[in-house]
Amino acid sequence: MTGNNGTPCVVLGGGGHAAVVIEILRESGVAQPTAVLERDQGMWGADVLGVPVLGGDDKFADLLRDGIGHFIVGVGATGNTAPRRELFERAGEAGLTPLSATHPAATVSGHCEIHDGTVVCAQAVVGPRALIGGNVIVNTAAVVEHDCVVGDHTHVATGARLAGTVKTGIGVHIGAGAVVKESVSIGEGALIGAGAVVIRDVAPGTKVVGVPAKPIPHHSLEDR
Repeated sequence: MTGNNGTPCVVLGGGGHAAVVIEILRESGVAQPTAVLERDQGMWGADVLGVPVLGGDDKFADLLRDGIGHFIVGVGATGNTAPRRELFERAGEAGLTPLSATHPAATVSGHCEIHDGTVVCAQAVVGPRALIGGNVIVNTAAVVEHDCVVGDHTHVATGARLAGTVKTGIGVHIGAGAVVKESVSIGEGALIGAGAVVIRDVAPGTKVVGVPAKPIPHHSLEDR
């Protein structure tokens, strides 16, 4: 295990993805997970992998007073990236600073760019000249190939594959095991179903599923 640098960090969210994030913080040594904030009052006073759940989002000011000035979002995105975006923006507005974390078992090019708040999980691959926005999840064994551009608040789910030069807008969800063909563009707020194979551009706010992927009617940004 990598030695921890001691920077205290709050994890926002107390579910399964929060446990993944806590392990990544510990294994990478990027920060010390010190507290968890969770809206579910039933979790208050409990812990996630030994990290205490102190309460809800109203605790931001208390954490800053206690010297905990960094955060990372521990809420996953099962088809809806809006809650992650909301937490990220609220924490920033409260004065906390986002952290990024990459699992040591990920393969990340030294020639890519990853913005604040992004989590890269174990066995993920990020290729050269890829640009990963802020508050993104590149989940376990996902691949973001060379020259891809991944918009803020996007989730590239477990085992998903973005071939070279794919571009996504803000708040996109790429489902588990989905494949996106090279040079395809995916619009803001789109949802790519699990296992889909995307061979053409996807309009903003559209949900596509299947092989090859086709739109499902009536999906919009307001549905997310």
